[in-house]
Amino acid sequence: MAGRATGDGLRFAILGPVLAWRDGIELDLGTPLQRSILAMLLLRQGHPVTPDEMIDGIWGEEAPPRALGALRTYVSRLRTVLEPGRSPRTPPALITSVGRGYALVLGASGLDLADFQRRAASADAARQAGRTRDAAEALRAALGLWAGEPLAGAVGPYAERQRDRLAERRMTAVEALMDLDLELGRHADVVSELVALTADHPLRERPRAQLMLAYYRCGRQADALAVFTETRQALIDELGIEPGADLTTLHRRILAADPALSIATPSFAETSDAAPEAASGKPAAEQGAAVEMPRPAQLPAAVTDFTGRAALVSRLLALLAEDEGVPVAAMSGIGGVGKTALAVHVAHLAQDLFPDGQLYADLRGYGAEPTPPETALVAFLRALGIPVDVIPDGLAERSALFRSLLAERRMLVLLDNARDAEQVEHLLPGSAGCAAVITSRGKLADLPSARLVDLDVLEPDEALSLFAAVAGPDRVRAERAAAMDVVAACGFLPLAVRIVAARLAARPSWTVASLVPRLADERRRLDELKIGNLAVSATFALGYGQLDPQQARAFRLLSLPTGSDISALAAAAVLDMPQGPAEDLLESLVDASLLEAPAPGRYRFHDLLKLFARRQAEDAEEPAERTAARRRLLGFYLASARSAHRLAYEGSAIADALTDIGVPGHTFSSADESVAWLSVEAEDLFAAIGQAVESASLLLPAADLLLAMEPLLESGTSSREFEQRTRAVLTAARRAGERHGEIRCRYVLGRVLFGMNRLDEAERQFQEARALSLETGDHIVLGETYNALAVVAGRLRRHIEALEWFGRATEVYREVGNPAGEALVLSYSARDHLGLGHVEEAIAASERGLAIFTEIGSGAGVARARYHLGIVLSYVGRLNEAVVHHAECLNFFRASDQRVWEQRVCYRLAATFIAAGRFAEASRHAERALSVSREITHPYGEAQSLTALGKAQCGMGDKARGREALEKALGLFIRLGSPEADDVRALLLDLDRVDA
Repeated sequence: MAGRATGDGLRFAILGPVLAWRDGIELDLGTPLQRSILAMLLLRQGHPVTPDEMIDGIWGEEAPPRALGALRTYVSRLRTVLEPGRSPRTPPALITSVGRGYALVLGASGLDLADFQRRAASADAARQAGRTRDAAEALRAALGLWAGEPLAGAVGPYAERQRDRLAERRMTAVEALMDLDLELGRHADVVSELVALTADHPLRERPRAQLMLAYYRCGRQADALAVFTETRQALIDELGIEPGADLTTLHRRILAADPALSIATPSFAETSDAAPEAASGKPAAEQGAAVEMPRPAQLPAAVTDFTGRAALVSRLLALLAEDEGVPVAAMSGIGGVGKTALAVHVAHLAQDLFPDGQLYADLRGYGAEPTPPETALVAFLRALGIPVDVIPDGLAERSALFRSLLAERRMLVLLDNARDAEQVEHLLPGSAGCAAVITSRGKLADLPSARLVDLDVLEPDEALSLFAAVAGPDRVRAERAAAMDVVAACGFLPLAVRIVAARLAARPSWTVASLVPRLADERRRLDELKIGNLAVSATFALGYGQLDPQQARAFRLLSLPTGSDISALAAAAVLDMPQGPAEDLLESLVDASLLEAPAPGRYRFHDLLKLFARRQAEDAEEPAERTAARRRLLGFYLASARSAHRLAYEGSAIADALTDIGVPGHTFSSADESVAWLSVEAEDLFAAIGQAVESASLLLPAADLLLAMEPLLESGTSSREFEQRTRAVLTAARRAGERHGEIRCRYVLGRVLFGMNRLDEAERQFQEARALSLETGDHIVLGETYNALAVVAGRLRRHIEALEWFGRATEVYREVGNPAGEALVLSYSARDHLGLGHVEEAIAASERGLAIFTEIGSGAGVARARYHLGIVLSYVGRLNEAVVHHAECLNFFRASDQRVWEQRVCYRLAATFIAAGRFAEASRHAERALSVSREITHPYGEAQSLTALGKAQCGMGDKARGREALEKALGLFIRLGSPEADDVRALLLDLDRVDA
């Protein structure tokens, strides 16, 4: 079974303890917190989970100060457990980083919950087709997957909420199985199960009614009546209420020895046909020749190829089955997302719950002439047998008559394509036993008592199943990878998937792969998504046509940025509006299902809707206005990044020299907050830079933004994006003759390449930046460039040259009055003094650098100075002092999420503990350094960490493991062309001599 040890790949279980197996062998998932993170990722079923969601879900309001760091540690450990053989240079295949969060994508049978949902859906389909025995067997197999309390071993608010939800889902399935067994005449077999079930859930009326019916069919009428008496007393004592209509009606029928009860029926709630008195409230003898009200069955035909949505279908069915009040499900979502198909599918599945009939109205809410509620009521009243000449004229009178006719009856009302709450409020039933399903593009948040259901696009596998159902399963099975590309290009939107599948089905000569290039061109994609009277663009146009001019302008302009989402502040800059009014405008688009709000204060389009909106922008907005909107966005990001740079590098004058477009940016209260903002917005910042390449006037601001984002390089997570975007801007700047932009790009590119240990390439970029700076007189990064050249030379052990470059950097910093730069030079140069054997000069330089940073109050500078001072002190044998300095700066770097520096400090701590002969502590820090290096894909740091780990393991007596680590380090250093390779070779030769 899914989720259990079957010897078939990687499987997970959450319908009981949170467990995982690989090829039948259970994995050690670690602490409850790690199991909680895994459970959250599994339950999100491939959707990304942001760090904030994880922290809230695991710790709630009691999150520790460094919860983000701890979270990343747990995710890293989970990756190691689940993918032990994965190369550190290969992106994770299972737990992937998606934007700012994580996602876990499984195959179709990797999770017991998914298997349960498939089997439950199969049971629903079998019952709908009249195959009751098959339905019971499928549902019993589904329930067999449960292994106790769901999510056992997981902790935190999210686990508690989901545990309750899953438990309710299981209970609903158990009740459904009892109904099926009763329908099959297994009343004697289920009595014991129902006795246990009602004991565990004494206030649930459905299993009580099932037990009453089972007792009655076993000839135990007295026991059946006793169950009702006991239930009634429990409800009064615990909740202060009487039993519901279903239980009360069943009680009356048992008292009257209704012969219809002895016949197996689909549900105990089907009372109207078998017991006329239950429908009218009068004894059958008193009804005489009363006219029977028609039983309307107005639902559209069921969608034969309906796909997916199993969990949502179950949720909606459970909602419609509720006994309290009038359940109203209000589904909303963008055009083409499948609201009507889902509503009709659920309505057909729920027919047994509403034996008195189903009413349907297409309210045409987004057409040119929406259906007035008065007109819809006339159709409903006529369907209920009211002659047209006696139907009242007023809306209120028609609504009152409609609700009177539905009183004491069990009917479902499906209101499709509603415009707003005002259009539907008079069309809703007013009595318990009835229910309503509403579909609308807008969110009907102002409709009292409605349960809002926001319908999202299909899951990838669901979209693939729909594609196969329409295009033909054999064609899709033969080209599965291409088919997945096709449905992804459709944004998993059901209408788009259905259209493109229908086009394929109508063209036998086409292959699935032939669709991929047709859909790859974003400018033509919408044109490909139409067939006959179906077109995605036409569906989107209906919603767009309902917008007022201000909303329509916002809809168009917000499609211009190429980032995956946008913050409210950034959107306000695009729209050239204050934040408050802009956010109100954005929320109105969310309510209209033309924009999504994935997190508070953040907004995004569905991919296809964004293409539609951009097409409207190209048609309605002048090119100058489109460029101005992009410039305002770039200006906002640049102003914000300038503030971040200023805080992260206190004392640096770079931020003050950057371009000011005149758009206010985000303000920050601390360096940590500023760097966190850069990390959160990184994807959108890089996207804005990529767009700026298209306009010569935006090249210098784009280059300045790259320079302002420099603190993000310390995180070690965006190196590839930095390199790609910087090279693009550099190429465009050289082509346009933008030399100031070229200087900034070459410096930033050099920093990126240095972080990748591509030292020769980095040195060339710094030299080019230096030459251009001297030639143009633009000295914005001249001091930093000299400093960078010195660091490269020092890494290559050219210490005399390094000190010469440091001297030039000092001259520049003194000339412009930048003490922070001078302090940085002092701190960095200490290591080159050590390399030349100048111990006293090294100590003096590092202490002076720390003193200057302390004096000017630069937290980041103090941390870096402590790092270098710790290296010097460790070198001269003042080991305890070195550890103190490194421990202090490690706290700073972890708090500010500077992963590169975290790795460096952990490596240095390991080296210091090795010098002190404290090998166990050294090993612990080396392991941490190694873990961080691999997480941020930092091969030079990985080689450093492996070297320290090898030394520590040898010191602990585990020479085999020590040698293994050193050999891996040697291989990395050789590949990187690093001089440290000679040092590691010497260590391995020493080991060989000792072994000999």
